[in-house]
Amino acid sequence: MGGPNHNEPVRDERVRYCVAVSSSVRSRRERPAKPALSREWIVAETIRLMKAEGLEKATMRRVADALDTGPASLYAYVASTTELHAAVLDELIGALTETTVGTAPERLRSLLADYTRIMFSHPGLARSALLMRPSGPNAIVLYDRILGLLIENGLEPGRAAWGVDLLLQHLTANAAEHSAPPGGRSAAARDHSVEQDALFVAVRMADPERTPHVAAYAEELLGGAPEQRARWALDAVLAGIAVTAVPAPDRSAPSDAPTPLKEHTP
Repeated sequence: MGGPNHNEPVRDERVRYCVAVSSSVRSRRERPAKPALSREWIVAETIRLMKAEGLEKATMRRVADALDTGPASLYAYVASTTELHAAVLDELIGALTETTVGTAPERLRSLLADYTRIMFSHPGLARSALLMRPSGPNAIVLYDRILGLLIENGLEPGRAAWGVDLLLQHLTANAAEHSAPPGGRSAAARDHSVEQDALFVAVRMADPERTPHVAAYAEELLGGAPEQRARWALDAVLAGIAVTAVPAPDRSAPSDAPTPLKEHTP
């Protein structure tokens, strides 16, 4: 009979180590492969981050981390954070549906209201839209729908074409003014309340000698609910488009000068 085998504990440790390493290697190999990176996947993840954390957090680096890859991998599909946000906006615009019920003005208002809801539902996106002119395929479809409805409503095509730009610029700017800043919705509500209170006090305390019209019509300046003022503003823009003729082309302008549809200044 042999004596005690002092190598037995060492052998047992080696066995356990080999089993652990083998199990680890096998588990990694058995993991499902990550789906191939694509522009669609990048945009979808950016939208998820935007809804959860805000547009300001949806940077190239943050999106790359969420996709378990490096920022350099994303640049093969989008050139910058600005382009990424433009792609997000175009994806959201693609979800707009055009109703076939009602008159042309009613369908136009419904479509514009849906666009406005997108701008207000995603804080920060409207402000970005003022800097990056939407030009994706879904944005072009939206231009086409609005243009068609304006023409159907009796506007001549030239006036309707300029009207598309004015309508979207107005709605985007309005949403950008009232959408939440980087501090979030609660901070936005506090800031908006403070700003409103300051404006109300300033108007009501206006000096009748220096600002006689403001002092005389303070209630008119401050009157109306936000929804009423928004509807009135849209009515005013639409009415103005309907009665304001487009100027004749300026033959002296260079041929490559930007047109209203290509560029606007916030």
